[in-house]
Amino acid sequence: MRDLDYLKLLSRQFPNAKKAGAEIINLRAIIGLPKGTEYFFSDLHGEYESFIHLLRSSSGVIRTKITDTFGNMMSEKEQLSLANLIYYPKKALSDLRHTGENTEEWQKITINRLISILHVASSKFSRSKVRKKMPPEYAYSIEELLHVDQQDFNKKYYYQEILNAIVDIGAGEEFITALCECIQNLTIDFLHIIGDLFDRGPRADLILEELMRFHDVDIQWGNHDVSWMGAASGNTTCIATVLRIATSYNSFDVLEDGYGINLRPLSMYAAEVYGNDPCDCFKPHLLDENKYDSVNPDLAAKMCKAITIIQLKLEGQLIKRHPEYELDHRLLLDRIDYRKGTINIEGKEYDLKDRNFPTIDPENPYQLTEREQNLIDTLKFSFLHSQLLQKHIRFLYSNGSMYRICNHNLLYHGCIPMDEYGDFLHVKTKDGVFYGKTLMDYFNRKIIDAYFLDEMDEPEEKQDAVDLMWYLWCGPKSPLFGKDRITTFEHIFLNEPELKKENLNPYYKYSQQEETVDMILREFGLSPEGAHIINGHVPVKVKSGERPVKANGKLFIIDGGLSKAYQKQTGIAGYTLIYTSWDLNLAAHKPFVRGQENTPQIQQVERMKNRVMVKDTDIGKEMEQEMQDLQELLDAYRNGLIKERP
Repeated sequence: MRDLDYLKLLSRQFPNAKKAGAEIINLRAIIGLPKGTEYFFSDLHGEYESFIHLLRSSSGVIRTKITDTFGNMMSEKEQLSLANLIYYPKKALSDLRHTGENTEEWQKITINRLISILHVASSKFSRSKVRKKMPPEYAYSIEELLHVDQQDFNKKYYYQEILNAIVDIGAGEEFITALCECIQNLTIDFLHIIGDLFDRGPRADLILEELMRFHDVDIQWGNHDVSWMGAASGNTTCIATVLRIATSYNSFDVLEDGYGINLRPLSMYAAEVYGNDPCDCFKPHLLDENKYDSVNPDLAAKMCKAITIIQLKLEGQLIKRHPEYELDHRLLLDRIDYRKGTINIEGKEYDLKDRNFPTIDPENPYQLTEREQNLIDTLKFSFLHSQLLQKHIRFLYSNGSMYRICNHNLLYHGCIPMDEYGDFLHVKTKDGVFYGKTLMDYFNRKIIDAYFLDEMDEPEEKQDAVDLMWYLWCGPKSPLFGKDRITTFEHIFLNEPELKKENLNPYYKYSQQEETVDMILREFGLSPEGAHIINGHVPVKVKSGERPVKANGKLFIIDGGLSKAYQKQTGIAGYTLIYTSWDLNLAAHKPFVRGQENTPQIQQVERMKNRVMVKDTDIGKEMEQEMQDLQELLDAYRNGLIKERP
């Protein structure tokens, strides 16, 4: 009866045998196509120009398709010009209009070239899927030109007249733009972001706007993402953390122009309290210029110091509130000798680089002053009431998770915490002991509770989940952080390099071994044969000889330094992992320079034993289940169990 009830529900969508049969034919045909190309990016860190260029250029794949299609028929300069047109059609058309090159003849030639590229880009998809990617107003014309039969003499004049009409009525530029956007949409079938959209770079908000326009995307949360998600949930320690990083990296545009966070109270407070303090330890990293909210570096340093002191106090309060975090060793403010300007760490005394702490009470160092409390309350209000920030955070929740299993690949940002022996680390929490997959599932649930749990109904559970967002940002047993400690204080206030070292979780040593990767894959229900782990978080130092492919080709670490802050260490600007129906490829990015040739270098790293078809994918398996259900519905119609409708 339950199955029959389900079939009756299904019959509302397919009311008769003819429609059910037609859908079976359609699905059967689709699963016989090659799988679409998946793209994996990691650690975008607000570098919107670099990322958007990689997205629109498909990390160099469109450039390769142009070369493969036209070869010696077009010069290198012409190919590059066509590529830039596809990436940025509106800008390129405007530039060509001003130089007088955007003529009617040029438009006709360009449309023909774009149709040739579109033909290649659409070859793996059904006509129905390709049609859905086209703008409705031009879908008919594009589809007709896309399926031109050069041998059909009866239609040659027909095809030529379509082209002539487009140009004659002045729609050439719009049509070219539509073709370019269609090529972009078809080249990347699915987009995976392996964490860390926020911090350091100038405009994470613009990256999120681009992702929200993309047709198919998922996100595996990183520790920088969870920090912002915690801030948007009202965690004041996370709010102070994201503001410290933003002021430290001169990222004022994302805060004020992007999210409308009012920083005037912070700037006024900092200027008054630290007016005569040079704040040398807090000078901002000037990697990018603010376009809309230029802040004097001296004032930025004072703002950074003000919010850092607040952050350290709030962290201390949170650590004391949660002894289960086992973070007492990070309570450093009460180890300072404020008279001498020194700090005692593990029995040894060190000189502080900055000794001016006018807002810290040595007898109660973690207590906020009244003005600090009012300031953080004001900032919390701004975060909770930023409509765009809340919209972006909801998108991260709707499309994100701690990990994802997709087409026999396991995706996560940081690590699966391990102990010194290479076994899964057992993590004790208020709710029990978790490890491996159960730990990831537990934290996934807590992250959801932090944002969606009703504070009125379950205040304690809500507060615990909100507090945990900070621990996930920097806690030693957090799968998203993956280090034994975060040394913010040491980096700012001390000169000793040995105190600034953050040791990676043993996962990063053991995961280079194939047997460890196989163990992790089995833990998540995957057979190790043909499976991979795709990982971000730790930049691959290519200039030091490190490689992103580990564990005999089963582990890919694709954080190669898209963030400018890492590129001196890595030597490149990150990776894209590209999974086609034939192979896995790594595209090594060049540091992005506006107006220069930025095509990544693409290298094949694995060839599939057999071409991967849609039927071999997760979506294909869902389609096969749909076909089984439709076949049962078809049988029910034929047996008279369910009545057909027109």
